[in-house]
Amino acid sequence: MAVPKKKQSQSRRDMRRANHDKRDPPTLVTCSNCEEKALSHRVCPACGFYKGRQLIAVAQE
Repeated sequence: MAVPKKKQSQSRRDMRRANHDKRDPPTLVTCSNCEEKALSHRVCPACGFYKGRQLIAVAQE
């Protein structure tokens, strides 16, 4: 089993942890059916379409 030979300093530990909150927000694309913003490669939550086909039924308002 791999075991560290030396204790990692608090500075090095904190520098590593400082980057945990710097992730980019997910990229949103416009739905080709309803023009709403949705995550790419996923079913549109507004209309239920993906790649030109209706995959889930969405309640109409």
